[in-house]
Amino acid sequence: MNVKLKSTHKEWVDSDDAPEITTEDLKRGIWAIDGKVVSENEGRNAFAKKLRGRPVGSVSKSPKKLTTIRLSAEVIEQFKSAGAGWQTKIDLALKDWLLTHRP
Repeated sequence: MNVKLKSTHKEWVDSDDAPEITTEDLKRGIWAIDGKVVSENEGRNAFAKKLRGRPVGSVSKSPKKLTTIRLSAEVIEQFKSAGAGWQTKIDLALKDWLLTHRP
């Protein structure tokens, strides 16, 4: 059975058409940090401290380098069976090997 449905066309609204936020708008707003109401200056300062990217202190002084390495299936299975962090465990095993061997 063919029934013609009502038109569900919705008018498109361009987000660029939204009004600009003015200084007056910001003055009427309430600044809060973790649910605690703070002054505008405190709010702006806290906002300025929030940087994009990784959290502060999470970047190592000696970051790892991306590489491709071929390992036997047995080695990979053994490390993967130990659970999460298996690639880090391989890195630690190689570092331990370097303590007593020369490549």
